[in-house]
Amino acid sequence: MADKRQRARVQGAWAGPSKTAESSLQVSRCSSENVAGAHWLPKEQAAADRRFVFQDPTEAQRKIPEERTIELHLKPGFVDPKEADWMFEQLCMEIPWQQKSNVRENRSYQEPRLTAWYGDLPYTYSRTSMKSNPHWHPLLTMLKDHIEEVTGYTFNSLLCNLYRNGKDSIDWHSDDEPSLGRKPIIASLSFGETRNFEMRKKPPPEEKGDYTYAERIRIPLNNGCLLVMEGETQKDWQHRVPKEYHDRNPRINLTFRTIYPEARWN
Repeated sequence: MADKRQRARVQGAWAGPSKTAESSLQVSRCSSENVAGAHWLPKEQAAADRRFVFQDPTEAQRKIPEERTIELHLKPGFVDPKEADWMFEQLCMEIPWQQKSNVRENRSYQEPRLTAWYGDLPYTYSRTSMKSNPHWHPLLTMLKDHIEEVTGYTFNSLLCNLYRNGKDSIDWHSDDEPSLGRKPIIASLSFGETRNFEMRKKPPPEEKGDYTYAERIRIPLNNGCLLVMEGETQKDWQHRVPKEYHDRNPRINLTFRTIYPEARWN
């Protein structure tokens, strides 16, 4: 009996692989062929195929922005200082100053300055419109006529701004609303405290709105000075009056401009 068991073990050891084992082996071979290819490559060729080839990284093509000259005209002492002081007092008391509400990111906020609007047409910016004062104050009419005579431009509207202290300000923006036309001309006359007027050039499209390396200009606007912006200034630049965190007396800024019916530019 023991001899029969021993012969059975010996015969089993020499037996060929089962059909299941053969199938598994064929599947493994087929999988290897699919991965490595129908024929094995020589070692030299396989090494060559794996050799690293350095390629210079592709750089984004950037266009040089078109050069445009900023068109600013600064006239210090446009109004005599003593007359400017008197005009400042009159404007502070007699202009119907109001605080405008603006809308940003679907939220309403109070603009940190007081304003008044003169002209035959309303003026809309920051998604809200200003009610017009059709009857001009005589002092404003006199100043408008004088500016028109000196500059050669004509204006039909006026935005008056009162900065009560250093915390009053206006953030970065361009006066490029459709109602101002394609190349707005704005004559800005200042009274009272000197405040910084800052400008920054709009970045080219490839900068995606990043102003980090934008060209900047700072202009102190003092009592009685006139600044005229024209040409492509509103298209190519933004401007602001920043907050100043130390004591500042009030400042009045009169910005004469021309308003057109918006349908003209559609």
